Amino acid sequence: MTAALPRADVAPVASAKRRRRAPGWLAVVPLLVFTAIAFGLPALAILDGAFTVKDQTTGATSYTVQNLSTSLQGPYLTALIGSVKLSAISAGLGALLGLPLAQAVVSSRSRALREAVLTASGVLANFGGVPLAFAFVATLGNAGVLTMHLGLKDSGWNLYSFWGLVLVYLYFLIPLMVLTITPALDGLRVQWREAALNNGATGVQYWRHVALPVLAPSLLGGLVLLFGSAFAAYATAAAMVGSAVPLVTLQIADALSGNVLVGQENVALALSLDMVLVAGLVMAVYLPLQRRSARWLDA
Repeated sequence: MTAALPRADVAPVASAKRRRRAPGWLAVVPLLVFTAIAFGLPALAILDGAFTVKDQTTGATSYTVQNLSTSLQGPYLTALIGSVKLSAISAGLGALLGLPLAQAVVSSRSRALREAVLTASGVLANFGGVPLAFAFVATLGNAGVLTMHLGLKDSGWNLYSFWGLVLVYLYFLIPLMVLTITPALDGLRVQWREAALNNGATGVQYWRHVALPVLAPSLLGGLVLLFGSAFAAYATAAAMVGSAVPLVTLQIADALSGNVLVGQENVALALSLDMVLVAGLVMAVYLPLQRRSARWLDA
């Protein structure tokens, strides 16, 4: 008969297993430290500066909501509304134009075409800033190649306007929408379309009653991403339109540099906090719908 293992020998084995599991928690520590430094400290600095007012005479500081109140008045409020309007229109048009393009790529039988479009979209989605502004100025500016060749200036075309900026933003928002919505389109089951057609539904009815409801959270997620990209864009607008189009990012830059008024740095931080709050409201709408979409696409 084999003797039973003493309890004294079991404890070291269990203890060794616990010791082997411990490094799993330690692996997350560098990420948490990086997140705290890269995101936590700037967020605390914005919060502190947004509620701090410095007396220009005595140099004393105090906590108040004066900066937030100033950021929601006059030209600052106009710039904030202008940024929201520009971002919403650009994101809506980008989603409207990017969805059929992505569907054409997904339904294409050519693997080379799919890879070429997705690769080009990845490049164009990250092409922005001053180079993008220069490209459009050289092409569609007042003395641009296409402007002069097609006589667009005589018809009232003006690149340095609100709609001109929308056109420039669509250059990188449409490819970004293609990259965002393509995985969701791949998740649509072929059986769903076949079942709808077998029950007498048309293609339009399938998209209206089956595909679009399932894709709605993913579409909203793409809209949120496009909205955020347009809302936070600075270099392209600064290089192309300057102060011709009021935008909150340009107002933040002017307040930090003192181009208009000196000592408005904390108002710039309050404007940054306004941007964070707007983004937070948009994400609060998106997250519940994203969980609903995941249940359908993962089923």
